[in-house]
Amino acid sequence: MILITGILGQLGYDLAKELTKRGEEYIAPSLEELELTTEAGAKNFILDKKPDLVAHCAAYTAVDKAESESELALTVNGFGTRWVAEACREVGAKMIYISTDYVFGGDGRTPYEVNDEKKPVNVYGRSKLLGEDAVRMILEKYFIVRTSWVFGINGNNFIKTMLRLAETRNKLRVVNDQIGSPTYTVDLAKLLADMAATEKFGTYHATNEGFCSWAEFTREIFEQAKLDVEVEGIPTIEYPTPARRPFNSRLSKKSLDEAGFNRLPTWQDALKRYLAELKD
Repeated sequence: MILITGILGQLGYDLAKELTKRGEEYIAPSLEELELTTEAGAKNFILDKKPDLVAHCAAYTAVDKAESESELALTVNGFGTRWVAEACREVGAKMIYISTDYVFGGDGRTPYEVNDEKKPVNVYGRSKLLGEDAVRMILEKYFIVRTSWVFGINGNNFIKTMLRLAETRNKLRVVNDQIGSPTYTVDLAKLLADMAATEKFGTYHATNEGFCSWAEFTREIFEQAKLDVEVEGIPTIEYPTPARRPFNSRLSKKSLDEAGFNRLPTWQDALKRYLAELKD
């Protein structure tokens, strides 16, 4: 049996749908049943249900707000993850921990390998790295999966924001010097379900294939959605935010290749399927 935390989020929602398609049994605690700000809240549900695997999709993900709510972000993503990992160890469960490109410093232009130096530039990145370190320290049976620029049907994301802005504007200014890979939670969920059925433990990078800037991503959104909106690319310095963003969010998929897992489809293909899902 698989336990999914964060089923109300984009990834948890699609992972549950994928497991259902495969006829896999899962349980998904509510926010009240598994609460990540206290040790008892994070552990008791897992200790009671004794799952075979915990897919830990729940997290504090408000990147900018984390700068002013650093204690909460570090508690949920750092200590909360540690408590979940300790509960997994007690019941003998495998664990999938969803992490982020933000654990890296964002320098250079080459894709980051899984073991490259970690140098997060904001509180959110530091909090997720704390979670990673806890999982590695406590467990042997774990999958740490770093991803980036996530979008899914169940929740807010960049695509939905751009489509909403396009309703009232015919021109948008979007950052063009941050490079990464958009990731569709439907595709990522399939990979996680595949991983869950194996013992190929370790750290992985998983995003849809291909790289783009936020401006390039936006242009493709409007082109596929057949919306006549001009996109002007601007440097990050012209769009200040409370949290610094890494310029380079490229992630190498060598870890997936070496373990024999399939790479995800291209981000353009993923976007096409997502826009179709939005219409349904």
